[in-house]
Amino acid sequence: MNQAILSVLQECQSPMRINLIGVAGSGMSGLASLLLALGHKVSGSDRATTTETTRLERRGLQFFGPHSEREVEGCDLVIYSTAIQPSNIAYQAAEKQGIPLVRRAEALAAVMRAKQGVVVAGTHGKTTTSALTAHVLRQGGKHPSHYVGAEIPILGSNALWDAEGELFVAEGDESDGSLVHFHPAHTIILNIEAEHLDHYEDLDAIKAVFHTLLSQTTGHWIYCAEDAGAVSVCAGHPRAIGWGWHGNPHAAYTAEILEANADHSLFRARHQTEVLGEFTLGIPGRHNVSNALSALALAHQLGVELSAIGSALKSFRGAKRRFEVRYQSERFTLIDDYGHHPSEIAATLATAQGLDPQRILCLFQPHRYSRTQLLKKEFGVAFGPVDELFVTDIYAASEKPLPGVSGETIVDAVRAASETHCHFTPHLLEARDRLGNAVHPGDLVITLGAGNVHEVARSLARDLPVLDQIWSLLDEHGGGKARLYEPMSLHTTFRVGGPAQFWIEPITIAGLAALVRYLRAASIPIRVIGRGSNLLVQDGGIRGAVIHPSKGEFDSVTVEGENLIAGVGARLKKIASAARNAGLGGFEWMEGIPGNLGGAIRMNAGAMGTETFDQIVSVRYIDLDGSIQEKGLEDIRHHYRNVPEFEERLIVSAVLKGQPNTAAEEIDSKLAASHQKRRTSQPVGASAGCVFKNPEACGAGQLIDQLGLKGRSVGRARVSDVHGNFIVNVGGATAREILDLISEIQATALEQRGIQLDLEVRVIGESQPLPL
Repeated sequence: MNQAILSVLQECQSPMRINLIGVAGSGMSGLASLLLALGHKVSGSDRATTTETTRLERRGLQFFGPHSEREVEGCDLVIYSTAIQPSNIAYQAAEKQGIPLVRRAEALAAVMRAKQGVVVAGTHGKTTTSALTAHVLRQGGKHPSHYVGAEIPILGSNALWDAEGELFVAEGDESDGSLVHFHPAHTIILNIEAEHLDHYEDLDAIKAVFHTLLSQTTGHWIYCAEDAGAVSVCAGHPRAIGWGWHGNPHAAYTAEILEANADHSLFRARHQTEVLGEFTLGIPGRHNVSNALSALALAHQLGVELSAIGSALKSFRGAKRRFEVRYQSERFTLIDDYGHHPSEIAATLATAQGLDPQRILCLFQPHRYSRTQLLKKEFGVAFGPVDELFVTDIYAASEKPLPGVSGETIVDAVRAASETHCHFTPHLLEARDRLGNAVHPGDLVITLGAGNVHEVARSLARDLPVLDQIWSLLDEHGGGKARLYEPMSLHTTFRVGGPAQFWIEPITIAGLAALVRYLRAASIPIRVIGRGSNLLVQDGGIRGAVIHPSKGEFDSVTVEGENLIAGVGARLKKIASAARNAGLGGFEWMEGIPGNLGGAIRMNAGAMGTETFDQIVSVRYIDLDGSIQEKGLEDIRHHYRNVPEFEERLIVSAVLKGQPNTAAEEIDSKLAASHQKRRTSQPVGASAGCVFKNPEACGAGQLIDQLGLKGRSVGRARVSDVHGNFIVNVGGATAREILDLISEIQATALEQRGIQLDLEVRVIGESQPLPL
């Protein structure tokens, strides 16, 4: 450490030119804010502009985008974050120019020396406790400065310099041993556990750093008497004051929880034998009551009135990503939390259990290879309360990978320790889709981790309110189901396709009409999909709502005289069978088509010389405004494999005309012929039916056969050997592979025969996934 330059920084009297390498991080941005408030000329760099750098620029920060040599020119001091390596270009430039380089913690410790410091230390819980302590002292009129490691809405910012007060509350980082640079007036010790063992040899080495910090503390040692590590370091010292649960012999300040609610807790606090009162804490969780008790203990020792302490605790709202409620309703609760150590995770999940959800679904992003390897057994136990767990790959945080260590390490440990249903979902997008698709009404969903897993929470917070409203409309109109991120590969005969953002299964026409009105008012795109034949959904899935009206009123089939009335979701095979049972001929061609009535109407499907609109009498549909309308055949524009009338209007049912009093033998003969033709001329396997429309020159299948393209493959997509106009997914094909094969066929037909093959199969959706 450059003591001379830090002494100048400590005195806060001589403004300096200071550059921060890695200024966008929560710790460095807070330090930059303090330095600007002290009158220094501050610059900084990072890989990208963020909301924090923009905020700091408005306050006077000179921001450099990517790290560069020129950012340090003329500087008196360069401060770097723990993520910055000596190979960094700005770091090297400072070294070459002889500019003093110090770590963030060293600079923070120097700034703190100008006031009476309060360091909050421990392996977890520091941010919430620091914020609580600063808030309580501020409400008590102490005007503390503060520095915490996250955005704290109730404090206004993650760092503040208050010239009027003498106290400075800051969380201390034990991860790299830099706690030894602090010389505070008071220290709060939350816990001391075997953590950061990539830096420390063992727990004793960690305790040694805490011993040094406490030896340099001139005032109170406020420590958690429930933590064995804290007790071993602090208990028995004349200036040590313990806190814990009622009945703990080491604790001078104790608490007993009277009520634990979804958004707050009520507890009774005592000092020795004196009851201090009942206090409401504005955030949930037993662990947060413990954190609050430490802030109460220090404030009480510093003479803050109990009424002010009570008011502060009641009004406190948590830090960002500390059991942060991202969405909550009667159906769904979404929590995002920074927890990444087994003890933190256990405390967070205990709080989640206290909310009494039907199920707890969790997405965990492990943080650091070393932590994952060393604490895998503890992780296995910590996730016991979770019903379904999704684990991503490890967020490295500048560490190099360790052989055999990955997110699967956590999954294996959890499976060995509990009955929790686990999935390894390495990538965040995949994890978001799997987690979101698993959510049911009554579930509590929590994202956990110190990396970028919060991006998944942000994505779910965007989509869950829409899903909630969809469920409300379904419940109000007869029922149905809805899910997020439904894999379209489950709903297409091709067995390919990415997820539908909102998948909806209404069972009443009134419910569908209400959905259409809501979705259109919200500018959410709508698609209707039946059995998914004649359809290719791209790998990125479908934005907006995909409605699947296949049950309830949409599946009904009745016969009245020469007419057959069917819902849009009725399968063509079912319609053919119902007509046969009623002695109504003319529907035999439908027997071999793997689709439903809605798709047949939209595409004017046909076979055996008959098209759908040869039999249509009228179609009932939901118009663009959500009203239910009906049109007769004469008013509906229809063409070969194309009915533009129903591109945006949603069909709900139709009346079709048959041939009454047809002999059962005649119908059965035609049904058998239809079945036999389909069985012998069409391939077995996952396909969408005919891919191309027939050109005028000849049938598309015949042309493809003549071009010698039967059996041609791209990846797992293959032109059928049975029928050239069929592409078959032989297992695990992607939409991209199918599209590439289609393009190859079209190019060959155009080049060798001059024939343009147009698609009969509909291609929908996006090539890229829905972003986080």
